[in-house]
Amino acid sequence: MSQDPIVTSNGLAERDRIAIETLYRAFSDHDPDLLDGALAPDWQDIPLAPGQAAGREGMKPLVHAFSAAFPDVRITIHELIGAPGRAAVRAEITGTHQGEWFGVAPTGVRFTIPIHEFHYVRDGRVTHTWHLEDWFGWLHQVGALGTGEKRAGEKAE
Repeated sequence: MSQDPIVTSNGLAERDRIAIETLYRAFSDHDPDLLDGALAPDWQDIPLAPGQAAGREGMKPLVHAFSAAFPDVRITIHELIGAPGRAAVRAEITGTHQGEWFGVAPTGVRFTIPIHEFHYVRDGRVTHTWHLEDWFGWLHQVGALGTGEKRAGEKAE
């Protein structure tokens, strides 16, 4: 499959597409101020991360924390499918675990996890985001979980 993102707009306004791409670029560029041009002030992030405040301003500390945990992070959009006022994104996060994340001390392990998100957009700003990242897969990749394999005859708990 091509590394270039597949974009199917079907009526998604150009400025709305740019807002979505800018949201991801804020993480890759370690620049939370990019969120000002991408997200509505009352943007809804569903679900919120533990301790995350609501709205655009609530995401900025998360960008900082993400940058500290994964200084070489990249979010790559593989597919953006849009319709007027809404879009679906299939992307992946890659990076190296160099700072604490989810209570896991730095491991120095490189990882790749998929993300799937749905966005509502209006007037060139994202208003709602429903997201799912494979953090369970991340925990496994960085060695924070056991293999989960049981030896023959061992009882499952």
